[in-house]
Amino acid sequence: MSHRVPLPGSLPFLIAILCTPLGSQQIGLPESPALVPPPGERLHYAVEWKLITAGRATLGWSGEASNGWQTTLHIESTGLVSKLFKVQDDYKSTLAANLCATGSQMIASEGTRRRDTRIVYDRDTRKAHYLERDLVKNAVALEKEIDIPACVYDIIGALYHLRTLSLEPGQSVQLPLSDGKKSVNARIEAQTREEIKTPAGARKTIRYEAFVFSNVLYQRPGRVLIWLTDDRKRVPVQIRVRLQFHIGTITLLLEKEEHS
Repeated sequence: MSHRVPLPGSLPFLIAILCTPLGSQQIGLPESPALVPPPGERLHYAVEWKLITAGRATLGWSGEASNGWQTTLHIESTGLVSKLFKVQDDYKSTLAANLCATGSQMIASEGTRRRDTRIVYDRDTRKAHYLERDLVKNAVALEKEIDIPACVYDIIGALYHLRTLSLEPGQSVQLPLSDGKKSVNARIEAQTREEIKTPAGARKTIRYEAFVFSNVLYQRPGRVLIWLTDDRKRVPVQIRVRLQFHIGTITLLLEKEEHS
């Protein structure tokens, strides 16, 4: 193949949710979530690419408001895509009680590439320390430190924070987001209500569009659309990323949800 199949290692950006066009109503960042996330949750997705099921993704959540939260994201390629370019990635992060990031780790296995990326978010010094190791060469691939605000979200924390907000179509919010290499103020807009059919059934949703691409958090041009159920659970039932023509559209479609 002339290019890498874009199933994550870079896939945490599929769950990035941020944007607000001019003229929309701006909502300030609350001190704490309006709704408390569930104590335990596992969401299972099919990853579709070029009209085939290219992989599976599982998003996990656990913890409690008094002690903080833990998130996990497991992604693996399947079928023909796995034969061409095998992907098996594991991401985990720790969040404070208010969902601000305290640390994360990504173990990425993509083709012949093996990387271990760790980020520490220090709210006292307002610094994020990024360390990426090449496990094949047993060497540091990238190490850097950046300035961050006292509260910054990683990708998963931003998604769960969005789920605690009650944004109606036409409203928007701006969030501080970091991947350890860059810290930005990213924005998200609620656009319209839609019914989405998934393997888990038809769900009434609110669609959001995020603009983290085009030199916001990521350089490449692209679009991110996210559908959350229009109820108190606000479950992400579909996530869609549209990239350049040679890559195309990647869709995560909810297959099953488990709660505890």
